[in-house]
Order: sequence, then structure tokens, then C-alpha cells
Amino acid sequence: MNILLVPDKFKGSLSGEEVISALKNGIAKVLPKAHVVDRIISDGGDGFLDAVAKYVNVEEVMVSTEDPLGRSIVAPLLIDSQNSTAYIELAKASGIALLKITERSTLKTSTKGTGILIAAAIERGIEKIYVGLGGSATTDGGIGIAEALGYTFLDTLGNQLAPIGENLKAIDKIVRQSKFNPIEICAVNDVNNPLFGITGAAYVYGPQKGASQEAVNELDEGLQNLATVVKTDLNKNGADIPGAGAAGGTAFGLQAFMEAQFINGIDFIINISKIEELLNKKKFDLIITGEGKIDDQTTHGKLIQGIAKLGNNYKIPTIAVCGANAMSTSTETILGLTEVIEVQDRNQSLVYNMANATTLIENAIVTFLKHNKKLFKI
Repeated sequence: MNILLVPDKFKGSLSGEEVISALKNGIAKVLPKAHVVDRIISDGGDGFLDAVAKYVNVEEVMVSTEDPLGRSIVAPLLIDSQNSTAYIELAKASGIALLKITERSTLKTSTKGTGILIAAAIERGIEKIYVGLGGSATTDGGIGIAEALGYTFLDTLGNQLAPIGENLKAIDKIVRQSKFNPIEICAVNDVNNPLFGITGAAYVYGPQKGASQEAVNELDEGLQNLATVVKTDLNKNGADIPGAGAAGGTAFGLQAFMEAQFINGIDFIINISKIEELLNKKKFDLIITGEGKIDDQTTHGKLIQGIAKLGNNYKIPTIAVCGANAMSTSTETILGLTEVIEVQDRNQSLVYNMANATTLIENAIVTFLKHNKKLFKI
């Protein structure tokens, strides 16, 4: 039996490599002779650089930058000198994991640190940059990045505004004084939400970044204002493009200020990891994917949805393991999966489940394989 493992991390608990290890241990207990192949992947969010480094010959460069609250930090970017290409993970400089829970406030955070990383890559003569989006602590529409690259945002009195979420609604004029020549930018998106509205960046993702309902309303209003001013001053109109709302509207900002093109994160990583080439060469009986939590956001272009589509295209049963399944409707039907396996022990605390995720995954896979021997002709 041939099995392909392509899980994401279980955020806050296990890395992608650790999830793969747990799955392999579980499989070995039931199918010791199974041939298991794995691929490290990311949909553009946390772990993007780790995935890229597995498949591309790159050099890691550490850059002095700032975190979402403007504090000095050092963050990496990857350089492929042979192809004059850089890879940047927004979460490394502007990620929610960089903040304590009590520090999370999308009104006060900025993507400027990611902009500093982009500037550092350009200064090295790079001709193309892939920016992995996801895991952000921000809802600033990408104005932090824009300021780091030479843009200035003014209010009605001509005062310069700090590039943070709460100032979006005050922007009246955008002044472009870019310090850099245009280069090719690719926004590697992990979602397909528009910039604003009920399915936009603030309403869908703001609460998980610490935004109250009042703050969500304010941010959504600000994103609408940003789109209006961008249309007036820059003649750009990309707020409704699927994916514009990625990383708190950073994708919109990259498109508006840097002429970025959008790339689906899972399609990107499938391409560089040559998963389809593998599927064309070898017949697999089962694909196992997964992530820490499956919820309604998973249907907005997340990794699991992409892997399920791949499995369907090759007519391979595809299952997903997750710590928690919080989908409001039938998960398997919506995502196109054969089955979803929730591994958490609902009688235990979140702390317990996260600490024991390895064992829970192993046990869940053992149970699944034992109960589905006919399905997989074991």
C-alpha cells in the first residue's frame, strides 16, 4: 500500500515534520509494510520558508527589521541567487505568533517589518520576490509595507499617518516617493477573501487577531476608505479580487503599491514540491493531509481544500486529520474529502490536547486504518 502524507502544521502544537512523524508511527502499527512518502508544504502562511527551503536551493539571510508593534527584531529571508529570487514569510516579521495574547490589537499593528524585508531583498539586486501571506497580526491593508518602500499616507490636514490599522479611515492622500525600481512581486495567498465586507479581511479574520466587534467595524470602514483613496490617487481597483483580503489586506496593498500578482499558496507549493509529478509516476492508495483546526475558513482556499482537490483529480481517497473540527456544515461534502478525523479528546482541556497531539494523531490513524481495511483493501 502506498500512502502520501502532505499535512500542514498543527499551529502552536506540532510542526509539519512532527505531524508527519506521528502519522508514520500510527501507520506503521497497522501497516508495517506500507510505503509512505511525505512532502513538507505550506499554503503561504506560517512555515512558508521551511517548505520552500526543502525544494529550492536557497541561502538564509538575517535582516534587522521590526515586529508588528514596531519593536526591533531580526527576521530571515531566503535568497535563490542563481535565479535572482527571494522568498519572504510575512509571519516572520508581522506575524501574530510574535505577540503575546495581551498585545494583539489590529488597530495598532503594522506590516512595516515585512516591508523592510522586501526592501532588503531589493537592495540585494533581487528581480523577483515571493511573499508568503498568512499568520499575520495585522489588518493594515499593506500600508506598513508601502511606507517601508517609500509611500507616505496623509490625512485631510496633510499630516503623515503612522501605517497602522486605526489610521486607515483617516487616509486622505497617498504620496508616492518610491525608493526602488519596480520588480516582480508575487503574493502567495492562503485565502480567497476580498478586502472588505462581511467576507473581507476585518470581519473574517479580525476577531482571531484580538479585534473587538467595534474594532472590526472600524477596520472594515478603514479598508473601504483605503480602497477609495487608492482608486483615486493610484488608479487601482483591486479590492474585490479574490485573495485581496489575505493577511489583513496585505495582498491588496502589494497589488496596489507594488503591482503584485496573486498566486494560490497551495498551488505554488504543489508546483515547487513536484507533488503532481510524483502522483503521475506512482499510484497511491491514500493521501493524508491535515492541520490543527478545520473551520469555515478552510473553504476559503486553505491547504486542506487544495489537497482534497488534488486527491479528487487523481481519484485517490483523501482524509484529513485535525485537532478540532469546527466546520458548521458537513466537512467532507464541502471540502471533497473521504473523511475528516478529529483527534482531540473532548473530555480534556485544550492545553492537554496540544501537549499530547503526537499521541492523539497516532491513535486516531491506528483506529481509522483498522476500521477501514475494506475501503483500502488492506
